[in-house]
Amino acid sequence: MKNKHLSLDERIQIQKALDEKMSFKAIGRIVNKDCTTISKEVRSRMIFQRKGAPFRPFNDCVFRRNCTAFGSVCPSCYRKCKQQCSTCGRCSEHCPDYVKEPCPLLDKAPYVCNGCPKLSRCTLEKHFYNALSAQKEYEEVRSESRSGFNLTEGELKQLDDVISPLIKKGQSIHHILVNNADSINYCEKTIYAYTNSGLFSARNIDLPRKVRFRPRKKKSVALKVDKGCRIGRTYSDFKIFRDANPAIPVTELDSVVGVTGGAVLLTIHFVLPKLQLAFLRPANNSKSVIDIFNQLYERLGDDKYRKIFSLCLADNGSEFSNPTAIERNEYGELRSRLFYCNPSAPNEKGACENNHTFIRRIIPKGVDLGKYTQAQISLMMDHINSYGRPELGEKSPYEMFEFYYGREILDLLGVNKISANEIVLKPSLLNGNF
Repeated sequence: MKNKHLSLDERIQIQKALDEKMSFKAIGRIVNKDCTTISKEVRSRMIFQRKGAPFRPFNDCVFRRNCTAFGSVCPSCYRKCKQQCSTCGRCSEHCPDYVKEPCPLLDKAPYVCNGCPKLSRCTLEKHFYNALSAQKEYEEVRSESRSGFNLTEGELKQLDDVISPLIKKGQSIHHILVNNADSINYCEKTIYAYTNSGLFSARNIDLPRKVRFRPRKKKSVALKVDKGCRIGRTYSDFKIFRDANPAIPVTELDSVVGVTGGAVLLTIHFVLPKLQLAFLRPANNSKSVIDIFNQLYERLGDDKYRKIFSLCLADNGSEFSNPTAIERNEYGELRSRLFYCNPSAPNEKGACENNHTFIRRIIPKGVDLGKYTQAQISLMMDHINSYGRPELGEKSPYEMFEFYYGREILDLLGVNKISANEIVLKPSLLNGNF
């Protein structure tokens, strides 16, 4: 055993030593690791918490102690004008003068607040090293690195350029591999797996013998295109990027499934105005998602696309497992940033999940989405986006999106406003019985 990875017991020892204000060199002697290993572990696995101290709410604005605008920027605050900003934890969400105050102690070892004597009175953002959280993140990254296809985007394109045209000519995969052994260094089973998962432009229906086979009872698990897609794009990375760029609006991505193996919806939720788009896809694969984003990029143009898609947050579904193709245009230029929620944590993009309840009022669970057209799905979303929301001051998502981004983008996206008395949020909308 090479003993290259830290164990849970070693991480617990690191956490206890940090709580006792020990140096990295001293901790390294305890767990028999180099001090640089301990430093990298702490800095890469730390968690961020926006919380205050006992009887002190979180507030990390640099002007909180001498701000004279308290009460004037909090229209929704029930304590308006009754307390100073330094004792209020909500001002920074609304104040245009907010400037974050970082803790200078976090710029040097040990880079975390474990064992800090000022912890009981500090109201700034805190960084902690927690052994259980660090172990969980390590296991997730290890699991991701061992799943999916060991295939880069360039290798996939090279394979597709060789294999798909020959399949569409009626050739079998066995015949293709025998006659192209120099350019295809993969076994027959692997190529069948790639074809079955929809990675190639050629599909199973292009294989004459395979379409006659009876489907297996157990459906194969959808695999990721890029097995390391989460590296540098975790939810912790998202929070760091969000804190550094608070003005960039967040767009949440998800899928709505009708029946297993059938058509699915790609939903795109703009968190600030609460407007949601939905696109019908014949299968839940990454290529269909990439095609939609490329179409939107072409339709909106570079400037408008970056304005609304600069920061995207998705779940861990295989349909979002080719982040490079989503983030970059055809010339390789970065057009947006994509991050992933933690596994089994739908609350981290709760705004998108909550808006799905409107879709389920019109298309209940278990209904095959394949019987609808994109025009019907767009009509459904027009009715949902025109529905007023109390949290938006009884304004509709359509009106809020128009206020933030303008009417032109709505027109380019094909979003239309439905008058209030004409809105239908029942299955009869798509059945034509209203």
